[in-house]
Amino acid sequence: MNFQVTVLNIPESYPDGFAVMADLKRDMAILATSGRDWADRTKRLAARVPDLAIFSQGPVARESGGWKITVKGRTVLEFMEARPVADQAIEDVPAVDAPLLPLPQPAERSRRRRERRERARDARERARANASSAEWRRTEYLKDAIQELKKVKHDVRAQYYLICASKLSETFG
Repeated sequence: MNFQVTVLNIPESYPDGFAVMADLKRDMAILATSGRDWADRTKRLAARVPDLAIFSQGPVARESGGWKITVKGRTVLEFMEARPVADQAIEDVPAVDAPLLPLPQPAERSRRRRERRERARDARERARANASSAEWRRTEYLKDAIQELKKVKHDVRAQYYLICASKLSETFG
């Protein structure tokens, strides 16, 4: 996000071009967290006027309690937001009814995409294997516990544990 372009846009959105500091901070926070669209837009606008200095060149004036966009600032903003002549020329070209074929992807991009898919597939398989081995260990542990408890049938507590373990083994397979 380009700070200078954002500051130039905020007072412009107020009726008299003057925004108090609290409004500036609030609007700046909203725009800063609004996502890639605003960041990309401000960078694109800033590229049209690369040497912009909003306070020293005079597009924004500091007044008591806030900032105000000047006539010069409105002119700079209009220039930045005006569409380049090349973009307008593209719109004037008549549309062709022939279907557009998708552009081939560069080999590097498709290779990275394939590697990403392979890594994701390997991670899923490892997670499945770990889950299966954990389930197998739990089942083996329950089987061993049941066998041990069957050896000591005379103890009431052991019989209670045997019943609990049997129910657990039925539940977990």
